[in-house]
Amino acid sequence: MESSLDKYLREHSTLPSPALEWIQKQTHIRTNFPRMLSGPVQGELLKMLVSLTGAKRILEIGSFTGYSTVCLALGGGEGCIVDALEINDELEELMREGWDKAGVSGRIRLHLGDACETLGRLAGEPGREYDFVFMDANKREYCKYYELLMPLLRPGGLIVADDVLWDGKVYAESVPSDAQTQGLLEFNRSVAEDPGVETVMLPLRDGLSLIRKL
Repeated sequence: MESSLDKYLREHSTLPSPALEWIQKQTHIRTNFPRMLSGPVQGELLKMLVSLTGAKRILEIGSFTGYSTVCLALGGGEGCIVDALEINDELEELMREGWDKAGVSGRIRLHLGDACETLGRLAGEPGREYDFVFMDANKREYCKYYELLMPLLRPGGLIVADDVLWDGKVYAESVPSDAQTQGLLEFNRSVAEDPGVETVMLPLRDGLSLIRKL
């Protein structure tokens, strides 16, 4: 259920394209967890951040139904490449349909499989480097993703990590002991203590951390 705050934010942000509206609708029809979708406000922020930073080499860890992938590709414009990592191969058809409708299929390379394994493979490719990373996959693995992707991120490059507030569980008086909450706690602590980055945490949706490599 959309909160009054989320509704107000959506109504006063740039409207999504028809292709993005199609992906959002199909996500609600064809998946069991549509809440995982980035949505119009976060999507517009991603698009704007990519455009403002001039990023052309983009990495997405966790694509779901491809909504955020479209936003990243639109922000990067002609000549950008988005390496999109997704473990659920059952979503491939929906992703590719949406990318075709948005006219960005030629800018996206889909990598199906475990993200840590894919990151390890990408790290072994000569000259591999990214300007921008969007992280929105298994919360238990955020620290591992961070460890693997940092050597791939150029100095000055930006990471946007999603769900870092995790429904308020990470700052609750009694913090849950489940693996996802504990993984995010460790990730948030590690980033805050990392002298090689500067970071700001924003209370947008379920929390976003903007992390810039120094």
